[in-house]
Amino acid sequence: MPDTKTDWLTRFFSHLEHERRLSPQTLTHYRRDLKRICAFCDTRHIQHWQQLDIHQVRALVAQLHREGLHGRSIARLLSSLRSLFRYLLREELVTHNPAEGVSAPKVTRSLPKVLDADQVNRLLDIKGEDSLSIRDRAIMELLYSSGLRLSELVGLDLPDVDYADALVRVTGKGSKTRILPVGRLAIQALQAWLGAREGLARRDETALFVNRNGTRLSGRGIEQRMHQWGLKQGLDARVHPHRLRHSFASHLLESSGDLRAVQELLGHADIATTQIYTHLDFQHLAQVYDAAHPRARRKRP
Repeated sequence: MPDTKTDWLTRFFSHLEHERRLSPQTLTHYRRDLKRICAFCDTRHIQHWQQLDIHQVRALVAQLHREGLHGRSIARLLSSLRSLFRYLLREELVTHNPAEGVSAPKVTRSLPKVLDADQVNRLLDIKGEDSLSIRDRAIMELLYSSGLRLSELVGLDLPDVDYADALVRVTGKGSKTRILPVGRLAIQALQAWLGAREGLARRDETALFVNRNGTRLSGRGIEQRMHQWGLKQGLDARVHPHRLRHSFASHLLESSGDLRAVQELLGHADIATTQIYTHLDFQHLAQVYDAAHPRARRKRP
């Protein structure tokens, strides 16, 4: 009997984990997407991947769309399926990729929500001198200073920050490493945290940021603390790690206009991902124009 769909999925996940070295979160997305695809195949009595063709993939997309799955989620699912079949092509199990040429329903891409400079300053104006307040100030200063992803921040170890040269080494998507500058205020906040960290961290813990139990602080813990600080500091916008990353990119692009540099700092593989911040910047400029230009201002009734 030829190997089943599940047999090949096991090999594919091993390939993703050990050869491509994808993050646990990305692996979770792959597992969720391919589990949904397998369920669809089971309803169509498709026992082997060689039996899946482009017409059935289109039927899958149509079914998911009818069920109300967001277009972005369908696009990610198709991406997972394409990756699977690229692997199966490499292993010479199949002769074509049935997901190639199939697209997800189009969705309008919403602009990222950012904090303005005043809101960022208010958020970071933390007066508390207890260990957790010092830690949270350092976390948010670093997020805004260097535009880190949440997963990159969580993964930081003590040696990853170079205080003399004001640099931080992060490991991003696809296990790619990049070196980022760290601002003066962020360096000061991190140095203050190092002193407070000694009273919290376990002796063998290498993580830069630890929780009250002395072990590596989780992404969920960071999200909860940032939300609480947003409320405590009186911001009317919800505060979360990615909003500070968006704010970093938007403010930097607005000041410099250097899209390529912002792409490098954010770790985007495709500059098209970074270009959304140009739309955000243009939206801001359009608002200024409408408010200030004599020919744009509305006449008072």
